[in-house]
Amino acid sequence: MREFVLGGGCFWCLDSAYMQFKGIQDVVVGYAGGQMVNPTYNAVCDGNTGHAEVAKVIFDEKIIPAEVILDCFFTIHDPRQLNRQGNDVGTQYRSSMFYRDQHEKAEFEAAIARAAEHWGEGIVTTLEPLTKFWVGEEYHQDYWDKNPNAGYCVAIVGPKVAKARTAFTAYLR
Repeated sequence: MREFVLGGGCFWCLDSAYMQFKGIQDVVVGYAGGQMVNPTYNAVCDGNTGHAEVAKVIFDEKIIPAEVILDCFFTIHDPRQLNRQGNDVGTQYRSSMFYRDQHEKAEFEAAIARAAEHWGEGIVTTLEPLTKFWVGEEYHQDYWDKNPNAGYCVAIVGPKVAKARTAFTAYLR
């Protein structure tokens, strides 16, 4: 199994988009990239911890290639928006990729180059070393599955799930 830690705005969107694909063992939402130990959702939302909302995507590369995971990441969020995704504003919503080693960093750089072919100039996705991944609160895990009729899920999460589904139909469960 492999794991990527990715931040593309609200972590609920990443979680729900990835969980629909074969080869995804799990998606765990949480926080990375900041200085606070044991951050909480409320602290991260205040924007002073340095952490981003992220999703740890755990996948079987024999079933779904790493390139598909990364290309999906750049499909379901706009990597040109600095410190925001739509109405979610702040550094905690930054487009970010957290690498464990130089090989993973190179994979992420290649994904950014592929994304630039679609998005053009101005990608602001950060590449940051992963020093620690903090698991988010239980009520954030599988949020869309637990709250499909919540306003945010209907208006924001649902369309991103649909976009991923349309772009990567070969990998649907």
